[in-house]
Amino acid sequence: MKQTRNTTAKTEILDLISQSEVALSHSEIQSALDGLCDRVTIYRVLNRLVEEDLVHKVVNTDGGVKYASCHSCATTHNHNHIHFSCQKCKSVTCLENVEPSFKLPKKYKVSEVNFTVSGICPKCS
Repeated sequence: MKQTRNTTAKTEILDLISQSEVALSHSEIQSALDGLCDRVTIYRVLNRLVEEDLVHKVVNTDGGVKYASCHSCATTHNHNHIHFSCQKCKSVTCLENVEPSFKLPKKYKVSEVNFTVSGICPKCS
């Protein structure tokens, strides 16, 4: 029974994130699921989806974590794009066609990049 419920939760969470135009927080996901599973199951599923490279974490400018799906990835996933955090409506959007560039000193090895730019989104302008 638990395995089926967890699989259902995974499917529902992935669908919810994939269909969203903005990154979603754990509490937004929990609210949208309307009691389908508990908060711990949601955390476990989100961690699994991140490990499976199906969604990625976005650390917001306030330190909160949101989750987003790559909408324009074909076969190669590139989560090293810019995220835009709206100061007015608090939405976080992936700007997948904007790749940040940077240079690190020699001997530094990058394993993960998180760029978040804040301002006012087009809907709030």
